[in-house]
Amino acid sequence: MEQIPWRGVLAATALPFDSRDLSVDLGAYAAHVGWLAENGCRGVVPNGSLGEYQVLSAGEREAVVRTAVQAAPAGFSVVPGVSAYGADEARRWADQAAEAGCQAVMLLPPTAYRADDAAVLAHYREVAKAGLPIVAYNNPLDTRVDLTPALLRRLFDEGLVVAVKEFSGDVRRAYEIAELAPGLDLLAGADDVALELLMAGAVGWIGGYQNAIPDSCARLYQAVVAGDLATAVPLYRTLHPLLRWDSRSEFVQAIKLSMDVAGRPGGPTRQPRQPLPPAVVTEIRETTERLLAAGHR
Repeated sequence: MEQIPWRGVLAATALPFDSRDLSVDLGAYAAHVGWLAENGCRGVVPNGSLGEYQVLSAGEREAVVRTAVQAAPAGFSVVPGVSAYGADEARRWADQAAEAGCQAVMLLPPTAYRADDAAVLAHYREVAKAGLPIVAYNNPLDTRVDLTPALLRRLFDEGLVVAVKEFSGDVRRAYEIAELAPGLDLLAGADDVALELLMAGAVGWIGGYQNAIPDSCARLYQAVVAGDLATAVPLYRTLHPLLRWDSRSEFVQAIKLSMDVAGRPGGPTRQPRQPLPPAVVTEIRETTERLLAAGHR
């Protein structure tokens, strides 16, 4: 049975930079993609917010996608983010993803201004011309554009999107989306509501903490899908002190720090992100160390 690229556990990959000059370390990134495939993930989403796509050059952004595709083993999905200020640029990134051999793309609505429904529909229509399935990404906290269940129904009914990464934090939306667009795949998009969305019918999880503890995240996903809440709920409760950082403004720095503690290539971020305050570093480091010592990975 053919696997659907956006279903299952996918890691929204962090991007390693050389600590000396902050150049992209493609070798470390390729190795990380392979490690994720070996540790429970069935795909990656490069060039998302966690991958700091906004501060990459065009050449870097293209190289990241090609590196992910080359590093992916057979059956492993690469679903790059193609978000941009406008539809023309996003369409070019979707065309590049198709040329590189990606199976689908992930797309925010317009991010340069608070677009109305007509502008959102036009945005997705343009990018859909690239011919790849589109996973819509709803992140109204950052974009100020809300892909409401009613708007998602319009996008789905027009054949513009196949799934939505839901990051609003409102788990009640899962049920309304299922009612209005029953064929649209719901994906958990925020680590700290992953259990709730999976219980409400999400068929995938695009998350950040898979970069540091992919095996534990995969076990959580599998337990929920199997209906084994006796396993899933205690595991989720244990992981939640880390998972909640995925929904905070410092999520990139936090996840990269946990990766460093776990022996993964986290490292520095590019500006405008700044180093975490010492107290926050201590909290995240100690939490990560505690989970690793308990056998999570």
